[in-house]
Amino acid sequence: MLKFWLWLAELPGLSNQLRLALLRHFGTPENVFYADSGEILLTEGISVESAVLLKNHDLTTAERILAECQRLSQHILTIQDAAYPSRLKNIYDPPCLLYWKGHLPAFDEELAVAVVGTRTCTPYGVSCAEKLGYGLAGGGAMVVSGLAKGIDGAAIRGALRAGGITAGVVGGGLDVQYPYENRYLYEDMAAAGVLLSEYPPGTEPAGRHFPARNRILSGLCAAALVVEAPERSGALITAETALEQGRDLFAVPGPIDAPASVGCNRLIREGAGLVTDAWDILCEYEARFPEKLRETPARQTPKTLGYQARTVTPPKEVAPTLSLSAASLTDDQIALLRVLSDEEETLVDDLIEKTGIPTRRVLSALTVLEIENLVRQHSGKRYTRAVTLV
Repeated sequence: MLKFWLWLAELPGLSNQLRLALLRHFGTPENVFYADSGEILLTEGISVESAVLLKNHDLTTAERILAECQRLSQHILTIQDAAYPSRLKNIYDPPCLLYWKGHLPAFDEELAVAVVGTRTCTPYGVSCAEKLGYGLAGGGAMVVSGLAKGIDGAAIRGALRAGGITAGVVGGGLDVQYPYENRYLYEDMAAAGVLLSEYPPGTEPAGRHFPARNRILSGLCAAALVVEAPERSGALITAETALEQGRDLFAVPGPIDAPASVGCNRLIREGAGLVTDAWDILCEYEARFPEKLRETPARQTPKTLGYQARTVTPPKEVAPTLSLSAASLTDDQIALLRVLSDEEETLVDDLIEKTGIPTRRVLSALTVLEIENLVRQHSGKRYTRAVTLV
């Protein structure tokens, strides 16, 4: 029963390794719950102090979490469930259970690629992450991210735009949207992909959660891609974890004098695969996933990259108003202002034709209007009105 899984997972003072040892010894959390102290002490690696902790048979927390999961449409995946990914189960320290929301894919049947990078990224890093996320998803891979701000979020935005399979692994409860600026990604991922966490609903993100989160992030994947990382970056911790788990490692090169690319350039120097487009990764797995991976979509780039789309466009300048009845203007000037547009440029010849005013008088009137900032002259002797008539 799930309440016994939650009891074991949330019992304070136990390490994940000890929980796994208890499961190996007793088979199920229910057996652990009902075991006596003598049996528990037979578990490999257990101490007397830890055995004492297991005497706490209060199921209140477990029942509360079950109710919260039901309320929030969250599900629980245990390490003994058939849907639990074998890739993750075979790492050194797999989580006993995962909370998930959305649509759980068959991870082992997908080329899952973890895309990570620095939170304090540059426009270059953002555009690379979104382009590569778009190419990986379009080419048939699953993009997995930590949903942090910066590179992680950009990669997921690209993958979602390509309509691909995505997964997000977070360092808090799935109902705690962190960082706040990525809250829309949480909603999109839950609708089109899956969100995963080792932590129950309501858990606030904490610094110690993220290194633990990283082992799940890379453990779900066949490969990890570091897009942009300075010399000291959490993304490099994920890269190291991926290598320890036997995962392939790739990195995006950056300018040799760019602090944000020092980590990536070092990874490439030490043997990580150099990536300039998504197919640089996908081609390595073409034989393993022949029906899934596609070269042409993998080499495509979104028409507008996220940081460009988010560039603030200055608001259009509002033209000042002008009352023709109150202004001291000649009849020629008034006639020209009436036929001029404030948006569409008009040739002098067309103004002459529309007003019926001789050329010399039109040119004279336009010169005065331009001096008074009532009209604007553009290339090719084209004019627009610079005021709004009232």
